[in-house]
Amino acid sequence: MAAAVTSRLSAALCRQFQRVVTVSSFTQAHYAAQTISKFQSCQQRAPVYSRALHTSCVRKGLDEFFDLPENWGEPTVKSGAPWTAKQLRTKSNEDLHKLWYVLLKEKNMLLTIEQEAKRQCLQMPSPERVKKVERSMKRLDTVVQERADSLRLLQTGQEKARPGAWRKNVFGKTIWYKFREHPIPWHLNTRYKRKRFYEPLHVTPYTRLSLEKHLKSKVRKERREKRRHKELAEIFPKKTAVA
Repeated sequence: MAAAVTSRLSAALCRQFQRVVTVSSFTQAHYAAQTISKFQSCQQRAPVYSRALHTSCVRKGLDEFFDLPENWGEPTVKSGAPWTAKQLRTKSNEDLHKLWYVLLKEKNMLLTIEQEAKRQCLQMPSPERVKKVERSMKRLDTVVQERADSLRLLQTGQEKARPGAWRKNVFGKTIWYKFREHPIPWHLNTRYKRKRFYEPLHVTPYTRLSLEKHLKSKVRKERREKRRHKELAEIFPKKTAVA
């Protein structure tokens, strides 16, 4: 009886083991088939080109610091008028930012041409271009400063970027004193207490004399200009056109 039960248990275990082996082999075959199909589909796809580092165009190289080849050897090069403040005020901040770097690149190119002309002892073609670019950059800087001052005046009510006050020095001159931050209070700062922001009594007469001297020099300059205009009018009289 015991032998029959043992044989039945052995047969049942063999059947279960056979089922497990069959299922696992089927699963492995199915997974392998899916992997092969995915690999084939990846091979059939179009290749994707990606680059982690992007650089600017390097085809010109150092030629960026020189003028166009068609302008080489020419005695004069045509150039436009400099930017006016009225034109720059109509531009946005982004356009002004881009224009600044365009003018800076143009200035570097013109300075390179000027240095090369000096090295070869030649005349730079159209040297007035440097002045035009400098004027445009100065006006652009002025327009940007105007916008910054307007924004600061609107937000904080301060005219200057750095707060300060009008004070008189020991020579009687009115100066703009810029405030600075100190780690200690002003009444404990010996360096600040050594400064004098008032006009001494013995300096007051000299202040009046300095003002009188300034007014006299201004009057002399105006008289000199009038005399010069009068002499030029005598040398080059105005002639009315005969009808």
